[in-house]
Amino acid sequence: MTRCLALLFATLLSWGAPAQPGPPTAVHAIAPADDPARQALDAWLEAFNANDRARLAAFRDRYLPTFDVDGMLEFHGQTGGFRLLRREPSPPGTARALVQEAASDTVARVSVTVAAGKPLALDIAAIERPDDLRIPRLDRAGAIAALAAKADAEAAQDAFSGVLLVARGDEVLLQRAWGLADRAAGTPVTLQTKFRLGSMDKMFTAVATLQLVGAGRLALDDTVGQHLPGYPNAEIGKVTIRQLLTHAGGTGDIFGPAFVQHRTTLKTHDDYVRLFGARGPTHAPGQGFEYSNYGYVLLGAIIERVSGQSYYDYIARHVFAPAGMRDSGSLPEGTKVPGRAHAYTRKDGRWIDAADTLPYRGTAAGGGYSTAADLLKFVRALRDGTLLPPALLADATRRQTPWYGYGFMVGQRQGVAGFGHGGGAEGMNAALGVFPAQDTVVIGLANVDPPAVERLVDFYTARMPLDP
Repeated sequence: MTRCLALLFATLLSWGAPAQPGPPTAVHAIAPADDPARQALDAWLEAFNANDRARLAAFRDRYLPTFDVDGMLEFHGQTGGFRLLRREPSPPGTARALVQEAASDTVARVSVTVAAGKPLALDIAAIERPDDLRIPRLDRAGAIAALAAKADAEAAQDAFSGVLLVARGDEVLLQRAWGLADRAAGTPVTLQTKFRLGSMDKMFTAVATLQLVGAGRLALDDTVGQHLPGYPNAEIGKVTIRQLLTHAGGTGDIFGPAFVQHRTTLKTHDDYVRLFGARGPTHAPGQGFEYSNYGYVLLGAIIERVSGQSYYDYIARHVFAPAGMRDSGSLPEGTKVPGRAHAYTRKDGRWIDAADTLPYRGTAAGGGYSTAADLLKFVRALRDGTLLPPALLADATRRQTPWYGYGFMVGQRQGVAGFGHGGGAEGMNAALGVFPAQDTVVIGLANVDPPAVERLVDFYTARMPLDP
């Protein structure tokens, strides 16, 4: 499993991606110990938990020539391994089991299928925790104390560096900082430290887009071609604003070899369009769902054309300023931003500066920076109708796809209905959850690799009281 898949694993779990359906228990049975699929599953679990290259290579050589040994070692570093919770009934030729990350509450379903003449199929899917395995809820003080203790423990192991904020209504229940913003200088993280947000900026982009929709300057069923005349690919030109917002346009990603090659010269949204604009869709627009950073780059370009302002100026004037967010922005990485944390990624067991992986500048797809306090202001400005009319906000935070609205992840987080967004890449991790029925906001920001802060946010939301 590559870093990208590991991030998706954490993100899907956090927002209640539909669990892969289990087999009907009345029809199927648990695979017996001598079943080839169960033997393969057990061999994978033993090799993975051993965290040993030679044992993982032996699994690859015996079962699956395309098995990614390096990716599995990296995945182990993020999960700490898996503890077997129970085996599940499965069809003939398949073995299934529920496992839990050693380093978190995360539960996953592992499925192995063995069929004659076909390569072994291994699938690891994060799932919503089954009802009978729910973590007991705590009272408000107990949940906050447990979260602080968990963060203390993670920071003591050098596994977390960042800020956590929990608010209920107008009261802030927890706001604390851990770790170092600059390891070389020994500068500690403070409540004023600015953290890179990764994909969390998609919320700002969606709000800007919906503001223009509300003003009648855009329509959800307008197309890319209407607002970016002469767009290089005719099929992408037919993709609608609605499809861009919901990742249903088949517009693909921006991260990969081309990004690495041009990382420092991709300075504007138009630069990205010039580089990726000739590509065709990855699937017929509207006929599938595939998380697309490029789709949000296109939204950024469209916001610029429609508003007559740069994306950054529009967001600053129409999102940040009305919300009172004075410590948020997307200035280039080469610009000295007071209080912006250094980004650190783990390599060979130690944290190193991730500057060489960062884009020239954040885009409408992500990469800006903010503080936990500013993000709370953003949520409150949404709640108060400062940024969007209630009807548009309701549409944005309603499921338009299985787990996405318009720029917001929507669904269940540890069994609690809510919305928000996460973000992560090398040296950055962010998570925001809004739980309306509990009148609660949970925010986590970190300057280390995912899923450091998702785990902490999930830890709290699994234990927080459900009373309003």
